[in-house]
Amino acid sequence: MSKIKLDEKMVEYAVYGGAVLGGGGGGWIEEGLKIGRLALEVGQPELLTIDEFDDEDLLVTVSMVGAPAAKDQYVKPIHYARALDMLSQKIGRPVKALNTNENGAGTTVNGWFQAAVTGLPVVDLACNGRAHPTGAMGSLNLTELDNYISHQAAAGGKGEHYIELSVSGTLEKAASMIRKASVEAGGLVAVARNPVTVAYARQHGAAGAISQAIEIGRALLSRQGEAAIDSVVSELGGKLVTAGIVTDFQLETTGGFDVGTVQIDHKYEMTFWNEYMTLEKDGERLGTFPDLIMTLDAKTAKPIVTAAVEKGQQLAVITVPKDKLLLSSTMRNEKLLKPVEEIICKSIIPFLV
Repeated sequence: MSKIKLDEKMVEYAVYGGAVLGGGGGGWIEEGLKIGRLALEVGQPELLTIDEFDDEDLLVTVSMVGAPAAKDQYVKPIHYARALDMLSQKIGRPVKALNTNENGAGTTVNGWFQAAVTGLPVVDLACNGRAHPTGAMGSLNLTELDNYISHQAAAGGKGEHYIELSVSGTLEKAASMIRKASVEAGGLVAVARNPVTVAYARQHGAAGAISQAIEIGRALLSRQGEAAIDSVVSELGGKLVTAGIVTDFQLETTGGFDVGTVQIDHKYEMTFWNEYMTLEKDGERLGTFPDLIMTLDAKTAKPIVTAAVEKGQQLAVITVPKDKLLLSSTMRNEKLLKPVEEIICKSIIPFLV
């Protein structure tokens, strides 16, 4: 089917399936459900396959930027709409559809509220079919285009922390300004950015990413407990690595990111930079970003993002090889992945092969 009318069940599936594909990042389940349900209250968002559009039609990416664990973060639906309005005024050309930057509990439904308000459709494509830490990783490899000018707009924050920003420049400079704005806003901002043609998005993005999240959510919520975890692993072609107790957890929010480590049963260690980056057992590497590494409550199968991990939790750890995922071309760009190594102080690039 090329067109899907999104309903409350689809919201639930998309959010929970997106949470799995978030790989530890991608926002909160509760916020994703709230935004998705609000979209249905104000309108009827529709999901269209990319084949429904002409190659020269213009798509705009909508996203959140910031650190989900930030104590003062404040992003509401009006901020999403405001960011899109500022970007639309900037580019002066009709936008045909909206796409999210990535899959995640909050990010899979990015654009649904804006679609309900504006009547624009959501395209079944994400800049990346899994969540990732940096804005450049969710920018469809536009960093590789000579003289590309990035247009981005952001809004968020409460009271004296409120900020809205429209910026144009190199992709790295614009993304850096948006990241700084998220810090000033208390931790998070809603963003609209980087208009591209359908042809370009098809070449560099992850077509089918939203419907995949919906199917994973269906697999997760159709069962309970261990059976639900097994169902998700089967749907993704991954595996359950371990289930055990969180024996150590370290998190620091710095520069608009959550950075830290999780240990399970004193044997397994995961590093994260918003999303899980590495998984090791007694020093042996078992998973490396962009492989999907994800934690779920071992009893209820609820996906647990890195910002919600606590010592003493019983967590199941699953992995999915990168070749089983719908990924952007950015996930093969060593220049964009190199910063991961600098943040977590572990090798990433040698594991890309």
